[in-house]
Amino acid sequence: MCLCFDGMFVDGVLCSFVSVIHLFVGVVYCLVSWTVGLPKRAPIDSNLLKLLIPVAVCHALGHVTSNVSFAAVAVSFTHTIKALEPFFNAAASQFVLGQSIPITLWLSLLPVVLGVSMASLTELSFNWTGFISAMISNISFTYRSLYSKKAMTDMDSTNIYAYISIIALFVCIPPAILVEGPQLIKHGFNDAIAKVGLTKFISDLFWVGMFYHLYNQLATNTLERVAPLTHAVGNVLKRVFVIGFSILIFGNKISTQTGIGTGIAIAGVATYSYIKAKMEEEKRRGKAA
Repeated sequence: MCLCFDGMFVDGVLCSFVSVIHLFVGVVYCLVSWTVGLPKRAPIDSNLLKLLIPVAVCHALGHVTSNVSFAAVAVSFTHTIKALEPFFNAAASQFVLGQSIPITLWLSLLPVVLGVSMASLTELSFNWTGFISAMISNISFTYRSLYSKKAMTDMDSTNIYAYISIIALFVCIPPAILVEGPQLIKHGFNDAIAKVGLTKFISDLFWVGMFYHLYNQLATNTLERVAPLTHAVGNVLKRVFVIGFSILIFGNKISTQTGIGTGIAIAGVATYSYIKAKMEEEKRRGKAA
């Protein structure tokens, strides 16, 4: 059992419970923000609610499985696996939405698959729980993106993400109670508090939840306001920094082949993001003309 702090784990608390706390902190933040009018709460109707429920379910599943992967393997390895997300996006776009994906985009994804495969073969912390959880997270966030497109409305992105967070919290609570509740009551809380202390236990849960919410909120706001190329480059840089800092801060040891594979995967993501953004820009120019 583990307490998943995107890389910092404490024996005694299960990851689904921690995921609930992360979402709960974000929901409290949203409710306080609405109370003071920053931003003003946008009303929601039944039609929008129906559109947001699938988005929230995918958001919840992706978050829980990400935490499971962080607990099972090194943070750097989880983010290397999550670099495959563009591949799943391309596959879902073509085979689920029926959109035609140019061959150049598929070819740009080959280095990503190759790099992740190389990193997985020699990753010192590799185990199937971490690998499969990261893959499920990829698929969940891919479908979150697809459903988000259907849920696009005139509502601002801050309110949209607030409602997604609230729904995701209600999705996560029942399974966390049913699956992990008995173990938490029996020894989970006591073990965690005994190891790190009550103050650190609460503060770590709070701050990770707050940073998780602010990160996702900022990502949603950014996507609404900047060009696709800017957002794509920023997302690639995020993975580079996360992998680099996780190695430095947490002392994750990686083999030479894992390092090379990670670099190839990141380079592939950058290439894919650039080509896709250029295609979208040309498409917009064509419509404007």
